[in-house]
Amino acid sequence: MKAKVTPPLAAPEERSPAVHDDGAPRGRIEGGHGREKGPVATDANRSELRQLVAGMSEGVILVEPDQRIAWANDAALAMHGVAALSDLGNTVDAYRARFSLRYRNNQAPGRYPIERVVDGETFRDVVVEVRHADRPGVDFVHSLRSLVVTDAGGRPTFLALIIKDISAQFEAEERFESAFNANPAPAVIVRLSDLRLVRVNTGFLEITGYTRDKLVGRSVYEVDLLAEAHGRERALEHLNAGEPIPHREALLKRPDGGTHAVIVAGQPIAMADVACMLFTFADLEPRRIAETALRQSEERFAKAFRLTPVPTVLTQACDHELTAVNEAFVRVFGRTGKETVGRTVAETGLWVDDVARERFEATLEREGSALGIETCVRDGGGASLDCLVSAERIVINGEDAVLMVLQDITERKRSERELYSAIETVMTDASWFSRGLVEKLSVLRNPGEAGKPAMPDLTSRERQVLNLICRGDSDKAIGQALALSGSTVRNHAAALYRKIGVNRRTQAVVWGRDHGFPAT
Repeated sequence: MKAKVTPPLAAPEERSPAVHDDGAPRGRIEGGHGREKGPVATDANRSELRQLVAGMSEGVILVEPDQRIAWANDAALAMHGVAALSDLGNTVDAYRARFSLRYRNNQAPGRYPIERVVDGETFRDVVVEVRHADRPGVDFVHSLRSLVVTDAGGRPTFLALIIKDISAQFEAEERFESAFNANPAPAVIVRLSDLRLVRVNTGFLEITGYTRDKLVGRSVYEVDLLAEAHGRERALEHLNAGEPIPHREALLKRPDGGTHAVIVAGQPIAMADVACMLFTFADLEPRRIAETALRQSEERFAKAFRLTPVPTVLTQACDHELTAVNEAFVRVFGRTGKETVGRTVAETGLWVDDVARERFEATLEREGSALGIETCVRDGGGASLDCLVSAERIVINGEDAVLMVLQDITERKRSERELYSAIETVMTDASWFSRGLVEKLSVLRNPGEAGKPAMPDLTSRERQVLNLICRGDSDKAIGQALALSGSTVRNHAAALYRKIGVNRRTQAVVWGRDHGFPAT
């Protein structure tokens, strides 16, 4: 099994006396809570001790003051990947030659723990990586403590190295470390005993702009992981109690004095048996920037909507309920916001023709916009106004809406109608007008047809009749010119009117002049 050593998270190595089992030989023992005086260990009670520890799950290696490795139980052999005591080496020097050790801080030890035992040193919670020198790939991670028995004079007589295999735990921590560092989501780990940061991943460094050495070892209060968080005091209570911290919005402080919007949550975890809190963060900055830009855009829209000189209204897209009207709408139509906002367009009675309104709304629903539709609307006093209406579907505050612009063309339409009436009256005798003037009047009367002459399939006789009509000849004169009776002339004229889409003589003259009659 492979294990990779990473920087320590566990409590630092203690040089306090190790705890001893009640079956330890009587004598002066270092490694317990104090020193107990008693007879020096003998070969008999050493044998007795060996029998006692042989079946222990912890590994035990006994060494002599002269650095000989005297005995090891099966657990200790298995934790070194060997089958016999001789495979460990007969002496401490041989052990050192056969096994390569590194402390958990990834440094090679100046002295092996087994050498420190021989020197009578007491220690516990020393974590080392053990690698067999002759068998690459066979790795273990051990947690070590010493057991030292001294005689009445303080001389070591019984020395033991107690081993606990933590390879599986170490590998799990290593996998967690890899996932933690590779996770793109910002995260930190805080030790609960002193509330100091012990792990910081790359995502957190990128989002805050700090370097790792500026964060690791600093307290939660110095870094302020919960700055301006909603319910910050309650979150700190959860942290101090080692309880989960529900997610909430907060602002992470940056070294340049700025802040970064995040969602933060905390989850208690254990790292190498040390109680910690894992803080994870979701980046809210893109959302905050987008919200700021949207707010500014909507503020600009609201200002333009209010001040535009053209009557404009906003409605909901779903039911066409009015949500806002501008000042120009109130001025032109005499309808205040209180009278219109909160009611649908149909309820306001704004459109004179409900069928035209429904057709307009159907076009808007189908195409997303409706441009330049002529219709009639009612003002606040009930009078009808001619309007040119355009509308576009938009999104306001995240909701679908319709922006509708109404241009009052009542005066223009009245002037046009008066002009058309005058033209029709005067053109009863078209012979008074030049061809160019009649053509211009025809374009004014039918602007949509300008430049788009449409010539129906007229017979030669119908062309002759139209030519004479456009010259101003009466039916009698046309009959004399074409040698036709009066009824025949009228029949040809009726057929001609149907084909060119008119119903009176003056209209026929306008149409004919627009299409090149009379022929020269």
